Amino acid sequence: MARYLDVHPANPQPRTIGQVVAMLRDDALVAYPTDSGYAFGAAMDSHTAADRIRRIRHLDAKHHFTLVCADFAQLGQFVHLDNAAFRAIKAATPGPYTFILPATKEVPRRLAHERKRTVGVRIPDNVVAQTLVRELGEPLLSSTLLLPDHPEPLTEGWAIKEELDHVIDAVLDGGEVVAEPTTVVDWSEGYPEVVRVGAGDPDRF
Repeated sequence: MARYLDVHPANPQPRTIGQVVAMLRDDALVAYPTDSGYAFGAAMDSHTAADRIRRIRHLDAKHHFTLVCADFAQLGQFVHLDNAAFRAIKAATPGPYTFILPATKEVPRRLAHERKRTVGVRIPDNVVAQTLVRELGEPLLSSTLLLPDHPEPLTEGWAIKEELDHVIDAVLDGGEVVAEPTTVVDWSEGYPEVVRVGAGDPDRF
């Protein structure tokens, strides 16, 4: 059964965050809140999480995972940014955007696009998510918590616990969140291309 941990959405309790971080470091797969709904999260060096997420969501091997970062300084360690991308992305974060960029050598090969060596990165405007990633000390390997038999993402922790009790290790409940997907901007070719319009204003790109 998945552990259920309730956390204050604006002032997350350090002890609770610490418990989740300890589980992540022990190869756990967790559900946690972001500014665009709940997401699956795992440590980047987990060798089981990606396959577990693919099985739960019925995804193929080509699925792009996202590295969720605490801040811009952390994001810059894992992707290559030219000056134009640096300025535009810094101005848009934190917020409901995912950026596809060339990965640095810090990104495990199995997490980057097989041919392009790109990876998705984002900085959510959510206190719980930022606190969790900051305490972990590295980005979270992440994927939207959208289930194959649900037309909409689940927006409440208790419902996620009920639905996924036997296939994930913990639910970090930070209250109900709006489940609107991020706007995805592909900057891998040196210029911005909006490939999915979501919560973030695409006109700024």
